[in-house]
Amino acid sequence: MRAERMARGATPLYEMTLAQARAADLADIRAAGGDPEPVFEVTDATFPGPAGELPVRLYRPSADRPLPTLVYFFGGGWTLGGIDTSDGVCRALANAAGCLVVTPGYRLAPEHPFPAATDDCLTALGWVAENADALGADPARVAVGGDSAGGNLAAVVALQARDRGLPLAAQLLVYPNTCYRADTESLRDNDDRWMFNHHSVDWYWRNYLPDPEAGRDPRVSPLLAPDLSGLPPALVITAEYDPLRDEGERYAERMRAAGVAVELTRYDGMAHGFFTMSGSLADARRALDQAARYLRETLWR
Repeated sequence: MRAERMARGATPLYEMTLAQARAADLADIRAAGGDPEPVFEVTDATFPGPAGELPVRLYRPSADRPLPTLVYFFGGGWTLGGIDTSDGVCRALANAAGCLVVTPGYRLAPEHPFPAATDDCLTALGWVAENADALGADPARVAVGGDSAGGNLAAVVALQARDRGLPLAAQLLVYPNTCYRADTESLRDNDDRWMFNHHSVDWYWRNYLPDPEAGRDPRVSPLLAPDLSGLPPALVITAEYDPLRDEGERYAERMRAAGVAVELTRYDGMAHGFFTMSGSLADARRALDQAARYLRETLWR
C-alpha cells in the first residue's frame, strides 16, 4: 500500500480539498476492494433521519425472512464516504454471514459536525427495529458494526442502545476510534506520510469536533464512558501499523474488564484501512472471513 501511494506520488487526503479527498478515498477503496460480490438482493432506499431523509442500502443474501441483521456504519473519519464506501465489505459479510446487512448514510463533517453522525446512526438502528417486519429483519438478532469512524459510531450506538433498552446481539468494531486526541504509542509511532498517520487523525477530528471540550463526551470517546458493563459481545479487529491500534485495543480490554465477552485480534503487518482491501490483501480476506464467522456464531445461535 505504501509503495503504491509513493509510486503514484499521491497527495495525502488531509492536504486535498474536501471534494478531492472524498473522490480519492472512494476511488482507492474501489481499486483495492476487487470485484463486488453478487448478492441475492441489493436495495437502495431512504429512512427518516433527524434532519430529513437519508440514504440506506440493504443487502439480502437470500429470500429467507426474517434474517439476523447487521447495521454497518462506513468509515471515513466522519468526513469522507457514503453507502458506496462499504459496498464491498457489506456484500461479503451478507453472503458469508448469511445475514441482512443494512448500511445507512449519515451526515458528514465538517458540514454536519458532532453529534449529527451519532444521531443519524442511532436513528437508523431504531428504524431497523421499528420496521423489522417490512425489512425481513429479526429484531432479536441485530448487531452493529463499522470500520474506523464507523467503528466509533458502532461503539457509541451500542452504548446508547444499552442505555435506552434497545436489544443488540453483537458488535463488530474494526480499528475503531475510541478516544479524542488519544496519546498512545501507536499514534506517535505511525507517522508515515504515505499512510494514515497522526496528521490524518488530527484532520478528521478538527472536521468532526469544532469544540474540543466535546471530546470528553462518551458519544465522541466511548473509551471515556464510565461504565461499559452490559454491552453486547464484541469482535474488535486492529492493525499493527495503525495510529488507532492502541485505543481500539484499550477499548476491548476495558469492555472485557467490565464483563463483556470480547474477541480481540491484531493483524500484524497490516495498516489502517486494510479491511476494505480484500481484492489486493490476503489478510483483508481473512479478516472479513473472521468477521463473518463471528457474526454467524453470535447471530445464528
